[in-house]
Amino acid sequence: MTLEGWTQTLGAGPLLGIAAAAIAVLLFLIMKLRMHAFIALIVVSLLTAFATGIPAGRIVSVLTGGFGSTLASVALLVGLGAMLGRIVETSGGAKVLADYLIDKFGEKRAPFALGVASLLFGFPIFFDAGLVVMLPVVFAVGHRLGGSVLSYGLPAAGAFSVMHIFVPPHPGPVAASEFFGANVGYVMIVGLIVALPTWYVTSYLFGLWAGRKWVLPIPSILGQADAEHEANPPRFATVVSVLLLPLLLIFLNTGLNTLNSAGVLPEGSADTLWYQVLRTLGDTPVALLISLLVAALALGLRRGMNSTAIEQVMEQALGPVCSVILITGAGGMFGGVLRTSGIGDALADVLGDLGVPLLLAGFLISGVLRIAQGSATVALTTTAGLLTTAVAAAGMNDFQLATMVVAVAAGSVIASHVNDSGFWLVGRFFDMDVKTTLKTWTVLETLIGVMGFGIAAGIFALASIG
Repeated sequence: MTLEGWTQTLGAGPLLGIAAAAIAVLLFLIMKLRMHAFIALIVVSLLTAFATGIPAGRIVSVLTGGFGSTLASVALLVGLGAMLGRIVETSGGAKVLADYLIDKFGEKRAPFALGVASLLFGFPIFFDAGLVVMLPVVFAVGHRLGGSVLSYGLPAAGAFSVMHIFVPPHPGPVAASEFFGANVGYVMIVGLIVALPTWYVTSYLFGLWAGRKWVLPIPSILGQADAEHEANPPRFATVVSVLLLPLLLIFLNTGLNTLNSAGVLPEGSADTLWYQVLRTLGDTPVALLISLLVAALALGLRRGMNSTAIEQVMEQALGPVCSVILITGAGGMFGGVLRTSGIGDALADVLGDLGVPLLLAGFLISGVLRIAQGSATVALTTTAGLLTTAVAAAGMNDFQLATMVVAVAAGSVIASHVNDSGFWLVGRFFDMDVKTTLKTWTVLETLIGVMGFGIAAGIFALASIG
């Protein structure tokens, strides 16, 4: 974003100093003064705009422009995704999914089955909500089979984490895609390629090892699943179909675009009505809307829920995600100020002079912010805002842009510790003390970030060939 009639007169040194001070103040406000991240981002955005010399009469328009442009896509995806996940949750679909997989995989591979169920269920639902929904099933299996809660819990919790970090429509990768101009469909492809093997090594195998090392009893903190859901559960095939529908629709969009770019489709196909309609159906907001309507019909109306009950379920889904949406928008506001002020250009010049590859820079900056203030969303959106100009100037192809999103996302998950709400959520539900949580959950999240970045770097190198 540029302001007509205004030119930045500050040099790279002062601009980078302002950027460093802005991030330091942001961390101080969130960590020391315990200011809500939404408010802190607005305050820091305002102060940064003044400090960098943006004309005072145009500061508010810069702030609202960055906020609105981010929410234009992110709010739709997060809101629709939350509604979809809530319907699957209240229908009893999570338990059906887990029970079916355990039956098919056998009791000895119950942790693997729970992890696979969590991967599927983690596509539309956020980490916190998905974990809370799946935990009654995790604990029930643990009580039945015996052993450490870590053997069952870490594969499931890690599955929700990798999906939440790497795969749209979760807010982190969606927001970074918006900042970098990456195609969400490509981000989904790269995210899944990174997420699945990363989960297997860092969550499933590590969870089995941790379960043998720390034999912790199965907690009784949660009650049994809702009897109403058990009385009229949806079929396994129905739940899977609902969860996979948005994935297939988005792949339709990406596939058509890829085929057209490669010259496989007849010349002029992009201008035809059928092509444009199919591409529109595969756009992420439309794909999620279609999937939500199908879920309301298949998991709601056809199972006896009236329209009022379905409306209430959707309404209940929006409250918990409002904070995520607003923080993401405020991160976009901060990024907009950084871009308008010319800080992004200065950072790009410095990175170029130092020879730090953008992919590594994104991972490291995001990781530092994550460790410092705890929020993966703040770390990811702040880093994406800082690197937007440099990424735009790099001339990356679609897969490189998608990999850039995933690399920044990988940095935003490392080293979950006492300033991260997820750290306390997992520790409390698994009935672990702080020391044990640091040895298990903190290590697991760090492994996810490091391995995820390693795979992303390999994909980036392959995408750079030719």
